[in-house]
Amino acid sequence: MNARMSRALDQAAGLDGLLITPGPDLAYFTGQRPPITERLTLLVLRPGHQPHLIVPALELPHDPGELTLIAWEDGDDPYALVADLLDPRGRYAVSDSAWALHLLALQQVAPQTRYTSMTATLPMLRAVKDADEVALLAAAGAAADATYEQILGVRFAGRTERAIADDLARLLREHGHSQVDFTIVASGPNGADPHHEAGDRVIGEGDMVVLDFGGLKDGYGSDTTRTVHVGEPSAVEREVFDVVRAAQQAAFEAVRPGVACQDIDRVARRIIEDAGYGEFFIHRTGHGIGLTTHEPPYLVRGEEQPLVPGMCFSIEPGIYLPGRFGVRIEDIVTVTSSGGRRLNDTDHELAVIW
Repeated sequence: MNARMSRALDQAAGLDGLLITPGPDLAYFTGQRPPITERLTLLVLRPGHQPHLIVPALELPHDPGELTLIAWEDGDDPYALVADLLDPRGRYAVSDSAWALHLLALQQVAPQTRYTSMTATLPMLRAVKDADEVALLAAAGAAADATYEQILGVRFAGRTERAIADDLARLLREHGHSQVDFTIVASGPNGADPHHEAGDRVIGEGDMVVLDFGGLKDGYGSDTTRTVHVGEPSAVEREVFDVVRAAQQAAFEAVRPGVACQDIDRVARRIIEDAGYGEFFIHRTGHGIGLTTHEPPYLVRGEEQPLVPGMCFSIEPGIYLPGRFGVRIEDIVTVTSSGGRRLNDTDHELAVIW
């Protein structure tokens, strides 16, 4: 059993095992990335037992490593195969990505088993990255940075948000991303919506434009936000931008081992509140990133989890003025033994574009 599996079982106090479905959890433990379908694929981890992968015969992995494979064919009952591996009265943590179809079928064949979600039981399972994972996240961040640097040379005025979003997606792929998850281009009043979807609005001179984009490169995520302005900004626009920039910098400087996640949020929020814009900062300060672009830890009020070296997360405060404009600045940051290290290095100044 590999070190990640052993560590997870050691942390799973009060559980009889873990049931891992295709998605980020299975990739984390095994490197396997089978398709997610109605055919059951399930990794069963139990203390003192060899890890077993129940898998459709037509999807057998070429290199199972240390896994014991149990193949099933159409017409077989794969849930009965799983039940044979379980304590019939056991309690198991199940991947958050598990389909209800599979879990309900398993409950039918093993009605006295009990289940809880992986995040509820092991919220920090993938939160602390090893050196190889941090290197992959840094490479994804560098690719996103290169994308931003190139998009600054593209003309914005007179083009639609969707056209700029298409440019971002193309550049991310050119810089090695195999998957583009989002390309938010929110111009003018659309910038007041943190999750605006790029549309047909034509960008014009005088627009503030929020650019938030990322995806997966070599299996690990990128996610960065910069806010730019078409033509010279007004005094109010510069003021709001400077407040967000100060909040982002202060939150970054607060990162160090032992600090609670919620305290990073408090640092950023206090600066925005003191500037009179508190009601317009309407989301948490950050989220973890790794095999997915949103995962624990979360930098949000009420999250008392202390920061640990190897954690990687976004720091992305913002101000959103309805009907006017929005500003957000986001970097991915990793916790080191003495503080924080940015995995995005592009300039935080307000870029003036045309």
